[in-house]
Amino acid sequence: MNYSQFLEMMPEAFLVLELLIVFFADLFLMKDEQKSRKLGLIATGALLMQTCLMFGLQDPTEAFGGLYVTSEMVNVMKIILTFGTLIVVVMAQPWVDGRQKVAGEFYELVFSTLLGMYVMMSSGHFLMFFLGLEMASVPMACLVALDKLKKDSAEAAAKYILTATFSSGIMLYGISFVYAAAGTLYFGDVATALTARFAESQGLLNVALPVLGLVFFFSGLGFKISLVPFHFWTADTYQGAPTPVTGYLSVVSKGAAALTLAIILMKVFAPMTAYWEPLLYIVVVLSITIANLFAIRQTELKRFMAFSSISQAGYIMLAVIGNSQLGVAALTFYVLVYVVANMAVFTVISTVEHNGGNTQMSCYNGLYQTNPKLALLMTIALFSLAGIPPFAGMFSKFFVFLAAVGGHESAPFWPYFVVFVALINTVVSLYYYLLIVKAMYIKQEEHPLPTFATEANTRISLAVCTAGILLFGVCSCIYDWIAAAAL
Repeated sequence: MNYSQFLEMMPEAFLVLELLIVFFADLFLMKDEQKSRKLGLIATGALLMQTCLMFGLQDPTEAFGGLYVTSEMVNVMKIILTFGTLIVVVMAQPWVDGRQKVAGEFYELVFSTLLGMYVMMSSGHFLMFFLGLEMASVPMACLVALDKLKKDSAEAAAKYILTATFSSGIMLYGISFVYAAAGTLYFGDVATALTARFAESQGLLNVALPVLGLVFFFSGLGFKISLVPFHFWTADTYQGAPTPVTGYLSVVSKGAAALTLAIILMKVFAPMTAYWEPLLYIVVVLSITIANLFAIRQTELKRFMAFSSISQAGYIMLAVIGNSQLGVAALTFYVLVYVVANMAVFTVISTVEHNGGNTQMSCYNGLYQTNPKLALLMTIALFSLAGIPPFAGMFSKFFVFLAAVGGHESAPFWPYFVVFVALINTVVSLYYYLLIVKAMYIKQEEHPLPTFATEANTRISLAVCTAGILLFGVCSCIYDWIAAAAL
């Protein structure tokens, strides 16, 4: 094996280097009273460098005989996910400061999960993909269980790892069917073999293996994206995990899994479009509708955001229905907007929790009276998630709807029906997002949350997220950059 091929994996190599820097810094700062602050600065600086580095490494590369394959679009998504991880690290600093003993572990696990997502998105082989998926999932379970003083955190981690184990087993079972049908696990070779198989007579035995493989594989990855009916772990895990980890789990891991699923469906399973498109119609409609209905009933804010994230996952996968490069661009742009809007919400939740509040919606009654700036920024983020103009969420939903109905001129009914259902659910989502706005601005509380000063990290995180919400939609250069990478 030629080890110089590792140089083709520069984003992953630099991320490993940064992980080692954080590890040794944690080792040497073990008895330092300012350990968490210093580690936070090191982690923030490393992610800033990683983001800048990624802008200079957008050329497609391949290594190890096709095991590692990357493209401009994958590199763009890596930039977005690194940017999202940077926001998580910045907003998590107050939480980490109160837990000096696990500060190093927190940053090391965050870097480890990001590395797994990098590998997963750049895989050209099903086993390489599975390796990256597990590299992201196992450290994520440790992050969920990191708050050792909370019983809910351990329970959430147990539910997460158990469901992750079963979903991985189902996925491997599906991959075995794909191997039996194609005789290979390389993405390009699988697509070629499936094209030849489906060009033959359409007998039941001829299509049974690849169809079963597709269904089981989709089921396994649907767990990672929290699509209905693979979503049952989401609310309990989001509620029990530390709030910064919940934010990280809701945006960064979801974006990586969504893009990977889109690439595999559109390239590897391209000869089976007639099979996976109807499956996607059903899952998208169920995800958006059921999640919205359950979100209305929630009074605990992290459970509320869990069902919101399930609904948003449905919107993300709606872009894949178009089965086009426009759909990949729309998906990526949606993830970018979702990162800034959702992280703004979780930054406010974490700040309120850190300053004597809790995650019950009733805690936000009268928040505008005592902390008007936080209430305003929370409202802007919620309006963006709902798709209200002129915020970026409206533009991201527009591009997703446009991609979903494109390329179906011969049979336009079902894509238009799915988009119509999604539009109706946008109104429903606005209703339940307004429940939080109502609590902050209209509901009166005899003893509202007192006025408090936010820390510098919180202000930076909220400023970056709010700027993204206001500018990503109106600055066409952002979408043009993503669309150019998708071509």
